[in-house]
Amino acid sequence: MTRGKGKGLTLFSCLLLVLVGMTAVQGQEPDRKIVKRVEAKYPDLLKKKGIGGTVRLKAIVKADGNVKSVEVVGGNPILAESAKTAVMQWKFAAGAAESNVDVSVNFDPNY
Repeated sequence: MTRGKGKGLTLFSCLLLVLVGMTAVQGQEPDRKIVKRVEAKYPDLLKKKGIGGTVRLKAIVKADGNVKSVEVVGGNPILAESAKTAVMQWKFAAGAAESNVDVSVNFDPNY
């Protein structure tokens, strides 16, 4: 590899990393306030059997605060469906743009 191509490749790699980093940060509002929260329905069978846990979700929230979509990141699949249904009904404070919000929904059979 010639010296000129090496510098160009290095510069290109650095620019690519900066752009990827900017994309990852864009649209993140970690403190976006929840205005309306709908509680997830705890499936009766799982509650009776003492099965609980935390469901992790990634919600895409539109600028107006309505939830556009919800993706399950982890947790019990049956609890996840209930959590997803509830979070789709949540309302967040309006923001400057669409944003990604990480959400955790806890299911405790003792409550």
